[in-house]
Amino acid sequence: MATFVDLNPDAAQLQQRVERFHAVREDIVKQVREVIVGQEEVLDQVLIALFVGGHCLITGLPGTAKTLMVRTIADALGLEFRRIQFTPDLMPSDITGTDIIEEDLTTGHRKWTFVEGPIFGNILLADEINRTPPKTQAALLEAMQEHSCTVRGHIYRLPAPFFVLATQNPIELEGTYPLPEAQLDRFLFNATLDYLSVEDELKVVDLTTTTRNAKIETVTSAGELLDFQQLVRMVPIAESVARYVVNLVRATRPKSENSPDFVKKYVNYGGSIRAAQFIVLSAKARALSRKRYHVTYDDIMSVALPVLRHRILLNFHAESERIDADEILNRLVAYVPRLKES
Repeated sequence: MATFVDLNPDAAQLQQRVERFHAVREDIVKQVREVIVGQEEVLDQVLIALFVGGHCLITGLPGTAKTLMVRTIADALGLEFRRIQFTPDLMPSDITGTDIIEEDLTTGHRKWTFVEGPIFGNILLADEINRTPPKTQAALLEAMQEHSCTVRGHIYRLPAPFFVLATQNPIELEGTYPLPEAQLDRFLFNATLDYLSVEDELKVVDLTTTTRNAKIETVTSAGELLDFQQLVRMVPIAESVARYVVNLVRATRPKSENSPDFVKKYVNYGGSIRAAQFIVLSAKARALSRKRYHVTYDDIMSVALPVLRHRILLNFHAESERIDADEILNRLVAYVPRLKES
């Protein structure tokens, strides 16, 4: 197995960065486990998104510890945590901030002063994002893509790192607004969060109905997290594996020459090139998290569904036959042939 020592002349320093990455990840998981029971897959996906520098959308019912998980991770990372509770009357300025007129008491002169909104943090929890209309949802678009926001023609940079974790209720519930496709495409993952097992629910009851009060320790910093994001991008991927990712994403598009019949029948729109970029990046982070220095097909398979499930738009045929995105994607993964590694 190749190591970074073999791949880079600055081997010693790079190896230290890799070892620090593994130590920090283990410490983060240890701290989160002081508070959160179960949800291993969702926790892994949130950590991958952090190490990639992407955003994460979590779909699940209330009471499944979404907010608690994000706040705990923010405390362990030493990052500033902000939360926005999305409601039907929330305005874009409630998110980005706004300009107000202030008067200088000594001179009597008035001037515009920008008051920052809750978006100016490191980890932003957009709670129940589909409870607010598209106009307010769109206030996050520039921030998620450009890491900045524009108010009255002035561009304000957001602190780095900047990470949005949005939660949404299942779309079939009343009083919800489906997220626009352009905004969904900005999310690295769409993680689905389900109820815990019986034993895990019993553990939660035991932990939360006593006087126990877990104290979360900070294990890293914003600067170190930015360094980890660069480290992840250095993980190599074979040309054959990268080509498989491109073929898989192209097969989600019904107008593609290589898409199967079931995609042409049930899918209106497939994934963009951003989907292929995110699959590769998240697979690199997963490989490094498991102390491997190259991307395997197993890494691709583990991240393909949460990356793609919110990027394919199904038509009325799929809805009438009760076929969801996960079923289409599972069939697609079995359909697209793997290429031999060169």
